[in-house]
Amino acid sequence: MRSRSSPSATRARSTRSPRPRTAARIAGHSIVVTSKVALRADSLASPAAEALRLIAVAATGVDIIDLDAARSRGIAVANVVGYSTRSVAEHTWSLILELATRTGRLDHAVRAGGWSSSPIFTMFDYPRVDLAGKTLGIVGHGAIGRAVAAIGAAFGMTVLIAARPGASGAVPVDRVPFDEVLTRSDVVSLHCPLTDATRGLINAATLARMKREAWLVNTARGALVDDEALVEALRSRRLGGAALDVLTREPPPAAHPIVRAMPELPTLVVTPHVAWTSREARLRLSEGIADNIHAFLRGERRNRAV
Repeated sequence: MRSRSSPSATRARSTRSPRPRTAARIAGHSIVVTSKVALRADSLASPAAEALRLIAVAATGVDIIDLDAARSRGIAVANVVGYSTRSVAEHTWSLILELATRTGRLDHAVRAGGWSSSPIFTMFDYPRVDLAGKTLGIVGHGAIGRAVAAIGAAFGMTVLIAARPGASGAVPVDRVPFDEVLTRSDVVSLHCPLTDATRGLINAATLARMKREAWLVNTARGALVDDEALVEALRSRRLGGAALDVLTREPPPAAHPIVRAMPELPTLVVTPHVAWTSREARLRLSEGIADNIHAFLRGERRNRAV
């Protein structure tokens, strides 16, 4: 949600809208664009929102909007789908490859003089493994999950698609039970939405079912993973490694279990929720927002959650 900061304000300041100022910033506007600023029932029911007719969400998820409140007030809500599929899929693989090759740590070691002081022509400070022949488990087979799976197949990996966790009924023929995916996979990559059924999906019990040398990758939602359980699994070497682009709190406080444990866990890789941020993805996002607004003004329904 854009603020009325001066042109000299930093990008971070110009895009931040504290909750107490939300009503003032939407007042009098018929269209509001928001990314992380929540619009709950109290904001939508306030006099400031009387003119509001469209909330254009600058993201795919619409969990920051009270959809029932928007519907009752006749406020349309539109999101942007598919803009970050390639970016997130490629970032997922950058995380997997970091666990496999330790390229980032090796670069850091060279910069610190490690190679220059090596007694031989190379360095074997970090173990590296081949991905070909390993098994990749995909949890969440939407557009991003499918893209990650296709890249895994290109690496020569066996790809398992998990049945929806918590779903009742027979397992589809092209899916594998979730517990079996955990026990068979060398890499488990999360791409499912955060729901009541998936919150805390990766916990002490599910981590215990994974191979001791397996890796967990999460570029979906932080709350899919029990932070404390993951740290304990890595600390006790019950899990081979983990790579995360999302955490339960963002930005995380210094005391966050994952952040606090990072210095002692060399097999833990964390990036700051940037999987979606390629230049191309952000351009597609901007174009998608504009297209949604133009469609609304023409009286058309496009990417409408409400």
